Amino acid sequence: MKAFLKNYRQSPRKVRLIAGLVRGKNTTDAIATLQFVDKRAADPFAKVIKSAVANAKVQGKDVEKLFVKTVSVDKGTIIKRSMPRARGSASRINKRNSHISVELGEKK
Repeated sequence: MKAFLKNYRQSPRKVRLIAGLVRGKNTTDAIATLQFVDKRAADPFAKVIKSAVANAKVQGKDVEKLFVKTVSVDKGTIIKRSMPRARGSASRINKRNSHISVELGEKK
């Protein structure tokens, strides 16, 4: 009952703010919470949770008893760019990616 989103184009620091909101919640409560969050990462996070619920259905689990057991947001690849600066120099721009993984548990 896991689901992954790899190379999501937003920095892990910003995505971890959303991870803290849904950790330990019931799946229906977590999805309802994410609908009202004003962050860009909320929609992809909801999709990952829905995907994990769909995976649990395939395994024959009861959807009503599912909760978000673990959520991890890890650092993905970094796309490196450069911005021209004064006197012919350049500074680096790091475009960071995130790996989101969600694991669901079943309440007894």
